[in-house]
Amino acid sequence: MTVRAPADPVRAVAFEALRAVREKDAYANLVLPGLLASRKLEPRDAAFATELVYGTLRGIGTYDAILGDCVDRPLDKLDPAVLDVLRLGTHQLLATRVGTHAAVDESVKLVRDKVGHGPTGLVNAVLRKVAVRDLAGWCAAVAPLFEVDPIGHLSLTYSHPRWIVEGFRDALDGDLDDTRALLAADNVRPAVTLVARPGRSDVAELVSLGARAGRWAPTAAILESGAPAMLAPIRDGRAGVQDEGSQLVALALAAAPVEGADARWLDMCAGPGGKAALLAGLAVARGARLLAVERQPHRARLVAHAVGGTAAVAVGDSTAPPWAPASFDRVLVDVPCSGLGALRRRPEARWRRSATDLVALRPQQIALLRSALDAVRPGGLVGYVTCSPHRLETRSVVDEALRGEGVADVDRVDVRPYLPGVDLLGDGPDAQLWPHLHGTDAMYISLLRRRSR
Repeated sequence: MTVRAPADPVRAVAFEALRAVREKDAYANLVLPGLLASRKLEPRDAAFATELVYGTLRGIGTYDAILGDCVDRPLDKLDPAVLDVLRLGTHQLLATRVGTHAAVDESVKLVRDKVGHGPTGLVNAVLRKVAVRDLAGWCAAVAPLFEVDPIGHLSLTYSHPRWIVEGFRDALDGDLDDTRALLAADNVRPAVTLVARPGRSDVAELVSLGARAGRWAPTAAILESGAPAMLAPIRDGRAGVQDEGSQLVALALAAAPVEGADARWLDMCAGPGGKAALLAGLAVARGARLLAVERQPHRARLVAHAVGGTAAVAVGDSTAPPWAPASFDRVLVDVPCSGLGALRRRPEARWRRSATDLVALRPQQIALLRSALDAVRPGGLVGYVTCSPHRLETRSVVDEALRGEGVADVDRVDVRPYLPGVDLLGDGPDAQLWPHLHGTDAMYISLLRRRSR
């Protein structure tokens, strides 16, 4: 009796993560750590499993186009689990140093263990076809010519849906070279960025624990390797994991001057709490107090953990607030959005979102901004923030909100002086950060001041 070797446990973990993303709409950054812990993988194996998951999710658009050229039926007619194995195998063949024999053989073992013997021949034959060309050769073979269809070419080559490529191009004023660079940056997994929460930790402490100072924000540190949860300041809540761009927009709101008192700050959409914790520390240092509001109770609990008693936390709907108009000196409204600015961190989001999502989110974004303008007093500031570069979620929301009744006394404030040292921010008065230019998520901020009467 022949005893067949089982599938590689590292690839099995990657497969389970991809299946959870597909079947349960899970996010890889949430589901994968639990799988890695439960399987007790060594650090090197955990790193390989992580690369397989994130690399496969990033490359789905490109890999499916290639597989479509190698499979004798539409991909949607395949067993979804078989397609997951084929995508994993294609990523190994075209984007890692795994040898052809190992990539094909391990994929056959994986599909046999997870699906059954039936599709092993198909997986073997298809992946051997994939192995005939390298990634550049396949893209040249299956992508539209750039000269004929530049958006289609970039979409397939850099594995982003066409509508996202179009939106990025428009946000970059039609510059296709910049668009290409942005798409490429989206496909590079970023380093872990930490935030030293003011009054509770500092960058020097994080550097002493193996991080290095961030590029732009005085609160940021970069962790090149290791698990953040192993660091005492992270475990204690004195520091957190937060993109440097997310830190910068909160710091800009705190740095811009207000007229008169500066004691009452508001974060209207505070979950999961990163910006709230940063603002709360700054507020306490100035003798001010932050109120952090979150609509979802479970996210409000995350906010409470993040702020660690440095701010008041409330569950509520900021579009129907209990506070009186003109109650606050500074207001942050970090609106629910598509998350297109963070595709480096959540690659699966590019395949879940659609252009209609942006249209559906827009009324809420406008309503929240108008509520923020109502909440701030004359002479105070509102920071409109979104983790997206798409114009439907950025400056056009501000334009639309300012066309409403009761906002004639609002001035746009040039935010660039409050992002010191950060270059390539455009012509103002708002600011857009970019992965390919700043190494941050694509955060957008507009500062608005209620004119003193």
